[in-house]
Amino acid sequence: MRAIVLTALGDPDNLRMERRSDPVPGAGEAVVRLHAAALNRRDVWIRKGQYAGIKVPIVLGSDGAGEVLGVGAGVDASWRGREVVIDPSLDWGPDERAQASAFNILGLPVDGTYAEMVKVPVANLHPRPAHLSWEEAAAVPLASVTAYRALVTRGRVQPGETVLVTGIGGGVATTALVIARQLGAKVFVTSGHESKIEAAKRHGAAGGVNHRKDDWVKSLIAMIGSRPDLVIDGAGGETFNRALDALKPGGRMVSYGSTLGAAENVEIRRIFWKQLNVLGSTMGSPSDFAAMLKLYDAGGLRPVIDKVFPLEQAGDAHIRMEAGDQFGKIVLKI
Repeated sequence: MRAIVLTALGDPDNLRMERRSDPVPGAGEAVVRLHAAALNRRDVWIRKGQYAGIKVPIVLGSDGAGEVLGVGAGVDASWRGREVVIDPSLDWGPDERAQASAFNILGLPVDGTYAEMVKVPVANLHPRPAHLSWEEAAAVPLASVTAYRALVTRGRVQPGETVLVTGIGGGVATTALVIARQLGAKVFVTSGHESKIEAAKRHGAAGGVNHRKDDWVKSLIAMIGSRPDLVIDGAGGETFNRALDALKPGGRMVSYGSTLGAAENVEIRRIFWKQLNVLGSTMGSPSDFAAMLKLYDAGGLRPVIDKVFPLEQAGDAHIRMEAGDQFGKIVLKI
C-alpha cells in the first residue's frame, strides 16, 4: 500500500510517500481500505516533536472512513465490504468517567490513517452515516467525539442555554458549534480573526467577539444581554482566564485543550466566588462515539470542511493547519 510516513521530526517535508506492506488483521481486528482521512492539531504537534511518546517512522492520522477489506480471527465475515467510519479512541477502558492508563489514539503509537489501508479493532468500526460523503465521514471522528463529550457528557448542555465556543475555526470548535446548535443552544464564539467570526455566523452562530481585544468579555456580555451558561474552551492561555470572567454565576466551563499554552495567574477567587464548575474533557468513550454518530444520523448533521487535499499533498495540508487559516476540518482524499 501507499502511505504518508513521518520519517523524522520537524518540517512538513518529513512527511513522505512510501510503499509499505499491506496490514494484516489479527484476532478481533479489521483492515479498512480508506477513501479519506482528516488532519487534527495533534498531527502537527507530533510532527514537530511536541507530543508524548513519539516514535518515528510513523503513519500519522486519527480520522478515517472507508470499506472493510478483511477481518481477523473471531470477527464475523459479514464485516467485509461494509462502509465504515473509525473511532480513533483505543483502549478507553471500563470507566465512562475517564480513560484508562492504556488509552491511546490511532496515529501514535500505532500507524494511522494517512494511508490506503489501516488496521484497527473491529470494535472501533461504525457504519458510515449514509448522508455523508467519504470526505465528510472522515472529518467526523476525533473532532466530533471530543466536541460531543465536552458539550453533552461533561458540559450537560440544555436547550435554550447560551454557549460560548472559544477559538472558532479549528475542527473541534466548529463541530461544537454545529452540535450545540442542533441541541437547541444559542452559540456565541471568539476568534482572533474577524473573517472566522463571520464564517461562524454563516454556520449558525448568534454572534462573536475578537479575543485579541482587551474588552472582549465586556463586548460579549453586551452582545448576549447576559452571560453564557457554558463555555467550551480549547484555547487555554489568557483566553481561559477571561472566559472565567465571562461565565455567569453557577456556570460551567469545559476545557478540552490549550493551543495557547498554560493559563497563568488563574484567580481561584473567580471560581469559588461565582460557584463555577470547571471540567476537563479528553476525546470520548465508545458510548460517546456511538451517541455522537446517532446525533449525526438523526439530525442530518454535516461537519464543516475547510479544504480537501490529495493524500500526496499531506505536507501542504499540514502547512495550512499550522498557519491557522482553516475554518473547519482539513481532509485528505485517498
